[in-house]
Amino acid sequence: MTDKPKLTIRLCGPRGFCAGVDRAIQIVVLALKKYGAPVYVRHEIVHNRYVVEGLQARGAIFVEELDEIPMEHRDQPVVFSAHGVPKSVPEDADAKNLFYLDATCPLVSKVHKQAMRHQRLGRHVILIGHSGHPEVIGTMGQLPEGTVSLIETVEDAEKYQPEDADNLGFVTQTTLSVDDTAGIIAKLQERFPQLTAPAAESICYATTNRQEAVKEAAPGCDLFLIVGAPNSSNSKRLVEVAERSGARHSLLVQRAEEIDWDNLGDLSVLGISAGASAPEIIVDEIIDAFSQRYDVTIDLAITTVETENFLVNRQIRDVELTAQDMAFVNGNH
Repeated sequence: MTDKPKLTIRLCGPRGFCAGVDRAIQIVVLALKKYGAPVYVRHEIVHNRYVVEGLQARGAIFVEELDEIPMEHRDQPVVFSAHGVPKSVPEDADAKNLFYLDATCPLVSKVHKQAMRHQRLGRHVILIGHSGHPEVIGTMGQLPEGTVSLIETVEDAEKYQPEDADNLGFVTQTTLSVDDTAGIIAKLQERFPQLTAPAAESICYATTNRQEAVKEAAPGCDLFLIVGAPNSSNSKRLVEVAERSGARHSLLVQRAEEIDWDNLGDLSVLGISAGASAPEIIVDEIIDAFSQRYDVTIDLAITTVETENFLVNRQIRDVELTAQDMAFVNGNH
């Protein structure tokens, strides 16, 4: 018999790495294997310190701008992050004769193409997203200045005054709350009936799937933990979705050591999910930490199974990954 209090953990699925994050990490690992260290990465490859530090240990060097790459290393590859970059970045790389590998998630690239198509067809582009997020900077940077407007909230949508209300098209950041975005789009459509939607949904499948699993698991949870980084948009949205869907309280944590055990209160049902850039090993670490303090029963809350897989860049497809490499790529390092 155990004297530990009983705790049911509702473990969401899908959770953690998506195909775009998996691909981005693979690109850095493959580049290191093919070209040797250092491989430079512009911006965090994905928003997770654990992943970034793991890649640094293998020889990746993270920079914010290409100017930070020393002259003696300019024959080494530079990788652009999964969030996408403005057009000016590859142009700058070409001007500096840098060899670059673009790890932009294919679903972010799809949003870029949708935005450019709106603009090509004479529409002013409305981008629904969060100011300052790298993905938003990258998407806005695909278009000439003055041809795109950023809308963050329903209030922004209510106040927005376009020059030509009959020629508008919208796209969204891929990592937004599905419900919040629906409200913003509804307000824009109410005000601008001629507003043209993108050819396909902009919010990515992984964001939607993780939010749906959290919605399903949240009712009756005393606490819902989302594993993710404070600068991860999709992770922060999961915290909001959990609280909105019935969890008594929801928190974002990066590691088990951040959990304030003395102030958790009475727990009988705990929900756990992870943002799309959070490695599975941290989920395991957090479950282990609870298992040391509680008599844990795991209840799987799986709403769908993801099978998506995105090919890496042609230049590095000839490199083979070992089982150890794949464990690293999959977040088990």
